[in-house]
Amino acid sequence: MSAPRTYFDHNATSPLRPRARAAVLSALDVVGNPSSVHAEGRATRAIIEDARVRIGALVGTAPKNVIFTSGATEAANLVLTPSLEPKRGAPPFDRLLASAGEHMAILQGHRFRGGEMETFSFTEEGAASLEALDAALERQKGRRIMVALQAANNETGVIQPVRKAADLVHAASGLLVCDATQTIGRVETTFATTGADALFFSSHKIGGPQGVGALAFSSDSLHIEDPLIRGGGQESGRRGGTENIGAIVGFAAAFDEALAALDAETLRLAGLRDEIERVVRQFAPKVSILGARRPRLCNTTAFVTPGVKAQTLLMALDLEGVAVSSGSACSSGKVRGSHVLEAMGLGGSDALRVSLGWSSTREDVESFGTAFARVVERIRLRQTAA
Repeated sequence: MSAPRTYFDHNATSPLRPRARAAVLSALDVVGNPSSVHAEGRATRAIIEDARVRIGALVGTAPKNVIFTSGATEAANLVLTPSLEPKRGAPPFDRLLASAGEHMAILQGHRFRGGEMETFSFTEEGAASLEALDAALERQKGRRIMVALQAANNETGVIQPVRKAADLVHAASGLLVCDATQTIGRVETTFATTGADALFFSSHKIGGPQGVGALAFSSDSLHIEDPLIRGGGQESGRRGGTENIGAIVGFAAAFDEALAALDAETLRLAGLRDEIERVVRQFAPKVSILGARRPRLCNTTAFVTPGVKAQTLLMALDLEGVAVSSGSACSSGKVRGSHVLEAMGLGGSDALRVSLGWSSTREDVESFGTAFARVVERIRLRQTAA
């Protein structure tokens, strides 16, 4: 029998919560297409709408403003479009502004063409620069502006100044879209706390099933005139295709459970994260913890170890039975540096990311510490011999 592994990559995907698993299995036993008008179809539709009500309430909007998607990437593709209308007949957006540290899914620009997108800078501490955003808004004065800003950085865990950014954007008559993928279920993330006009997020980051997410609007004044997936009118005509009932109800169950334990989990995970950082500093004294002076997610630490590549540490820890990451999982396997570190002025460096979640335990932290000590010692001996 193989030894149990330690999983510290929750920012990529968190293990399925038992309550979410039970909800999925229960939903799979329900027969009926939610678009059908017979009793079976109405029963299935009721289950989906109950999940919509719950998720809408958790982010502070009406159920009709919640659109279920296959995940955050699809939601970003859907919302980042010049034709998103704050009112019927409004002219299209002229520009998309995005922070330089956004997830690569955002920096693609989606339905904004290359010349219609501009990035604004990050600080060396890993936060979007409000001064740079303000300057960018001033340069684009007179244009219709959409701004994309993540709630927390997926690589460093640094919490971004979304509320203050929203004030700047709205003062310029713009619209703020917030990638809340890493904060949903970890930090209170609502339209009231962020000031955003749109939020999008994924289920699998909080212990729900993969392949489902949501795009939510702060009000019903926003209209998607050009849906990505056209079909039979599902999701009020905003996203065609028969809804994935099992994934949707599992998503809602995971979200409910994450928020119910939010305060206690914040304290517990912050304690485990701090212990990991203590161990890392003990065995690698020259380590640099990214964003350590900024508010960060309680579950995330990312660090640069001088003289040791993050990929080397990742593979060595994997062989020791510990799963961590060297940046965004969506960019793994690509031979290129982290654009987030480049935006922080750390081009040429790479960072190891350790991210915890609902299933993480103190025993996991102890296993990580033992493995990290062995790995660092082996690397040190190899470098000395060379």
